[in-house]
Formats: sequence, structure tokens, C-alpha cells
Amino acid sequence: MSEQTLHAYAVPDASKIAALRDAFGMLLDIEVVQETGSTNSDLMARLTELQKPVFRLAVHQTAGRGRAGRSWSSEAGGMLMFSIAWPMTQASHQLMGLPLAVGVALAETLHSLDLPVQLKWPNDVLRDGKKLAGILIESAAKKDSGTWIVAGIGLNLQVSDTFEAQIGRPIAEAPWLARMDRNALTAALLNALARAFDQFEREGFSAFLARWNKLHAYANQEVRIIDQGQVLQTGFALGVDATGCLVLQTTRGQVSIVAGDVSLRPLE
Repeated sequence: MSEQTLHAYAVPDASKIAALRDAFGMLLDIEVVQETGSTNSDLMARLTELQKPVFRLAVHQTAGRGRAGRSWSSEAGGMLMFSIAWPMTQASHQLMGLPLAVGVALAETLHSLDLPVQLKWPNDVLRDGKKLAGILIESAAKKDSGTWIVAGIGLNLQVSDTFEAQIGRPIAEAPWLARMDRNALTAALLNALARAFDQFEREGFSAFLARWNKLHAYANQEVRIIDQGQVLQTGFALGVDATGCLVLQTTRGQVSIVAGDVSLRPLE
């Protein structure tokens, strides 16, 4: 897809997205900007000023961030990149399963749009074994009680060959979604995520546990858990438990893995 074609599809409009919100989506204010460093950073810097949830989308991010301090490269128009700031009544230690719940909401919405995807623990959405979307959750304590969370989403739609060459690894794309009305696609994801945040606040991760395991990309497959290049554990990925930890069946029995900064890799 040429750069000109990419930009032709990348025309999100805040008022049009707002008009497509459902009862849950209407809980958020909508912001759309052409360019910013990072929508997560933008919202994190404003948490003390926010009075309600906010959805912020950027056509292009120049300093996007992924998990564990990694950078998130982007191409204007070829991706959907946004963040949501949402106030939770729970303390931060009670939100361990939230990144997985966000993944469930994303994956189920994509399935409803005829795009079959799976989830890779703890925070990736895969298509055909390649990364289609990533999730970054950040948090800060609220003044009174509870926690502000900022959930950043980067979803590949369709990127140029030049960009993929710069990344240096294969990435998944969703050409069908790239040709959807961008406002309708954005609103569908916004509504689903708002519903998920509301449900998580009321019911916790238990409402998402079975749904996540149903979408598990490496269910019962042998995987490695890696931290800074070092293999910490090897075993069969059984699924996640009630706290969002990954349960591995190892030669020494079952082990629960806390997300932290570790990564999961399938055993070749």
C-alpha cells in the first residue's frame, strides 16, 4: 500500500467517533490529534487534571512506547494508536489481570469483525502467529483512593513494505480493517474497552478468565519464559489463573509466572 493510500484511510474524526459511542463509550471524552510523542505519556501527564475517562488517538506517534521500556515504531495511517485513561476504585495491586482483560476485549471485537486472532500472554494480540497488536498499561494512584490506569493500544492495519523492512521482523496486518471506516472501527474498539473496564471494576479478572484461556495462542504448547535474554522457565503453557498469572506445567510441577518484564517464546 502506498503512503498516499495509507493517508487516505487515516482520517479519524473526534465528532464522528463520538456519534458512534454506545452507553459505555459515552463515559469517555474523545480526543484526536494528528501527531504526538505518545498518547500514553500525554494522558499520564494530565491525570491530576482529569475529571472523567478520556480516549486519545493520534494518527502518528513519534515516541510510542511498549512494555518494559521498549519503543513502539509506527507509520502514520498504517496503524490505529490510542490510549484510554480510566479511574478504577481498586488499588494497583488488585489490577494484575487488567492487561489480559484488555486483550480479551480487543480480541473479541476483532473476532466480531471477522478477523480471527489469538492472545499471547501477557499483552499481545496475534494473527497467524505474528503480532497484530500490543497493549501497555500504566497506572498512578488517585488523590482520594483507587487508581488511574492508562491503557495504550497499538493495532497494525496495513503498513508499507519499507516500514516492515525497517522493523526487521514480520508483523501481522489486517487489510480488511484498514479499509473499514476508521471512525466506525475506532468506536467499536472504544465501546468494547469501556465495557471491559466497567466489568473489570465490578467483577475483577474472574469475568475474563475463561474468555482469555479460550483465546490462548499457546495452549498446552511448550514455551520458554525469558527475562533479559535468560531462560527462567520451560514448560507447557496451561493457561492463566484467577490473578492473570501464566501457569506452566514443568518437570518440577506447576509454576505460576507473574508478568513483570518477562517474555514468552514458543519452543521451536
